[in-house]
Amino acid sequence: MVILSLLCIAFSGCKSTMEVVKATEDKYPGKLQPDNLNIYLMIGQSNMAGRAEIELSDCDTLSGVFLFTGMNDDQWEKAANPLNKYSTIRKDISMQKLSPAYTFARDMAESSTVKQIGLVVNARGGTSISLWEPGSEFYREAVSRTKDAMKYGVLKGIAWHQGESDASEYEGYTPKIAALIEALREEFQMPDLPVVVGQLSEDKNSRISFNQMITQLPAKIRKVGVVRTDNTSTIDDTHFDSSSQRLLGERYAKEMLKLLLE
Repeated sequence: MVILSLLCIAFSGCKSTMEVVKATEDKYPGKLQPDNLNIYLMIGQSNMAGRAEIELSDCDTLSGVFLFTGMNDDQWEKAANPLNKYSTIRKDISMQKLSPAYTFARDMAESSTVKQIGLVVNARGGTSISLWEPGSEFYREAVSRTKDAMKYGVLKGIAWHQGESDASEYEGYTPKIAALIEALREEFQMPDLPVVVGQLSEDKNSRISFNQMITQLPAKIRKVGVVRTDNTSTIDDTHFDSSSQRLLGERYAKEMLKLLLE
């Protein structure tokens, strides 16, 4: 686990391994056993997994935020990038970088004066929504890990970022995501569970229609918020760069907080 928690260092070159090990041991001695957490599930494809570079400002351990590991000997650790490192469906660990989950969790923790935040991050790049349909492997893994995490708190919301694989055939997307959201709410027996969905980058014009469709979801599905991607940029026409991932995470938190207050 120590090795995994230091991946941020390998990706960004922030500090030496020994410096970070010592700082971590000094600040967080012993095993962590959080409880009474406000839990959020973060799922989707590559932008939720994170493909942006982890920069110096992204290397701090998040205060008041725990990351679900799913490991029997230590279920949680203090959250630090990359946050998709414990995904049971992820691609190679070297591909897991900065995602919107980082600033989302930071802002959610700052907004709560009572409880700590628990993150379940289980994303995989290059996946179409059909691979997430109820009963699929990705769906089952997300549900299973979240239910395990819920032994330590209450599920408060879901953040979803996916669609690059479906943008060219967006006409059938709405019923698919509606079915996914409804199934997840039934799994957790929470009919009004808030769900926030993100738009795609419009660096490719082919995604404009998809993004317009996404903005209509709150009118069709209750308790759904939308994160817009205006004023963002990418590293390759698809994957958001570091500053944009931070901005999107802040927008996810803002939308989630609005839904929680409704």
